[in-house]
Parts: sequence; structure tokens; C-alpha cells
Amino acid sequence: MPFLVLAWLVMAGCSGVQFDPFLEQPPELSNHYVLGAGDQVRVVVFGQEELSGEFSVNADGSVALPLVGAVTAAGKTPNALESAIALALSPDYVRDPQVSVEVLRYRPYFIMGEVRAPGSYPYMSGLDVHSAVAVAGGYTYRAKKTFVLLTRSTGGKKERREVQPDTPILPGDVIEVPERFF
Repeated sequence: MPFLVLAWLVMAGCSGVQFDPFLEQPPELSNHYVLGAGDQVRVVVFGQEELSGEFSVNADGSVALPLVGAVTAAGKTPNALESAIALALSPDYVRDPQVSVEVLRYRPYFIMGEVRAPGSYPYMSGLDVHSAVAVAGGYTYRAKKTFVLLTRSTGGKKERREVQPDTPILPGDVIEVPERFF
């Protein structure tokens, strides 16, 4: 009996099943989301209304805040940005700052190639490739509809991969619909 359990564990370990950021979307995007240029956030410093407001993540990846200036936001989760802002404010400007960061608007995704209206579109929760193509006016008559090329930044690296139409889309993704040949 222990041999069977051990054999099962070895086979399960060799199955190669891992989290794939191209196929799985985090259950709550806001908890795992990594900020980047084009995102808009609301920063609240409790008890300090003059330091609170809505800010865009600039092209250089920073958020320009009153008093402290630029704070790097790109590559951080909203929780990590809260900590960075609190650290920048303490102790020179605010004693024991309590900071909250909320993503108001996610950066757009981009779609190009054989769709009727290529361009950038605002991200919507629950979006997949098929829905993104629909938002872009649908496929052209020359489009290859069995797969698309998806470029996604994960861990600071860009990766390009062939994906199926039911693949989830994340903010900042670049979708390329190839042309069919025949």
C-alpha cells in the first residue's frame, strides 16, 4: 500500500501541472495586480486630505505625490505601493502615516493584426481573447481564428505565445491576430 501512494505522488509530481500566467487569471485581480505605466490609482493618506487624490502611473513607472515627489509604482502591487508611500512620508512629513491605494482604472490592452478596429482598449474584468476581438469589431475575412499571439509581461520579462480564444486577457497585454494563408 505505501508503494502505491509513493508511486502516485511521483506520477503527480511529474505531471508538469504548474500555474501558467497565460492561462489562469488571479481570482481577484486587485490583490495580485502589478502596477505599470497607464494605471490610475487613488491614494488616501488618512487624516491628510491634501496628500490624497487620484494619480496616474507615469511612463517612467512613478507616481508624482505632493511633498515627497516621485514614488516608484511600476512593478509593485497596490499593497507594496502603500508601504512605499508610507515610508516616503514618514517621519519627515507625517508621523505614522496610514495609506491606502486603490486601482481606479487599469492600463489598456492592445489588439492588432486582422481585426476590424485595431488599437488600445480599456481593460474590463473577465475579458478573454474572444471578447477582446469582439470589442475590436471582430475578425477580418483574412484572420486566422484558431489562435492568436499574446505578448504579456510577467516578472519583468515579456513573453510571446500562441494562445486559444478563451485565454484570459490582463491589463497591458498585446494581442496579435495573424493572417491566414491559403
